[in-house]
Amino acid sequence: MANKIGRVLTALAFGAAALAPMQAGAENFEAAFDKTFGTEPRTPAVFQQNPSSALEEYVARLANGAQGRIGVAAIDLNTGQQVSILGNQRFPMASTSKVAIVATFLDGVDKGRWSLDDPLPKMLSLPSKRFSGIGAPMKPGQVLPARTLIEQALIHSNNQATDGLLAAVGGPAAVTAWVQRAGIHDFSLNRNIATLVRDETEHDPSRYIDARDSATPLAMVQLLKGLHEGRWLSPASRNFLIATMERCETGKNRIKGQMPADVTVAHKTGTLFNTSSDVGLITMPDGHSIALAIYVTGGGSDHAYRTDRISLIARAIYDGFSGKPGDSRVLLDAGYTASGGRR
Repeated sequence: MANKIGRVLTALAFGAAALAPMQAGAENFEAAFDKTFGTEPRTPAVFQQNPSSALEEYVARLANGAQGRIGVAAIDLNTGQQVSILGNQRFPMASTSKVAIVATFLDGVDKGRWSLDDPLPKMLSLPSKRFSGIGAPMKPGQVLPARTLIEQALIHSNNQATDGLLAAVGGPAAVTAWVQRAGIHDFSLNRNIATLVRDETEHDPSRYIDARDSATPLAMVQLLKGLHEGRWLSPASRNFLIATMERCETGKNRIKGQMPADVTVAHKTGTLFNTSSDVGLITMPDGHSIALAIYVTGGGSDHAYRTDRISLIARAIYDGFSGKPGDSRVLLDAGYTASGGRR
């Protein structure tokens, strides 16, 4: 049934039923919370959503926190309209960080530091102790053109290819520095992918916020927006990055899951212990584009729960921003089951 509700939205026709307290967040309060308590691992605060629009109210209902935190940010790149649910709270990026890693590498291409044809090794992880605080040891593996490593990293989410690119640019700190120079500060990459995967169960992201290897949904959509606008990369590098993201083979049932067939999605998924995510650009046939980031925690081994949340939220945002609701009969006060699905 979940697949059918995606065509949901928007009875955004838009009566506004009173919204019960839910996990989504009043952004100013979140910012004050972070300033006071820092962003070290902690139990997340629970906030009451103060929606700025009927669309945001509807998305907040889909992003209910019954099983874990859900963070959403979206920007209509034509109108500037924005939706944010826990948009200023940190979430584990997992493999969505690969967008920033590749962008950092392509900036080096634009500056003449290396080329897409340069041979680079994949980096292979060696056995090591979990939670040791020491990065996973690595050794060089198969050597391939940088272009191929980028394709493997973005299309197939290959971790060894990504770590090869990461080593070439100077490690996680170089990526964080590039993103921050772009004016995006709620972003931090601290470990290579091998270490991140090795230690993925150290914290439960549905219960704790770990600032390492994390970003806020709003920071991620600002990154996507700037890349779409060509603010930091040459036209050739920008086009190569987005075209490669359009070929992504992972997470076909996430952002893309309930999109109309004529919509183009350039995206990158992420998956780690008790968290699934998808970030990307949605482009309609008329060129109308949306930057979107969805981070879902909770559900444990029920991967379908997280996939379902992502696809429903993505379709709701598409419907709301496109002005083409899939089913105007579905009302904001529709009943929801304990697991978050509609009755």
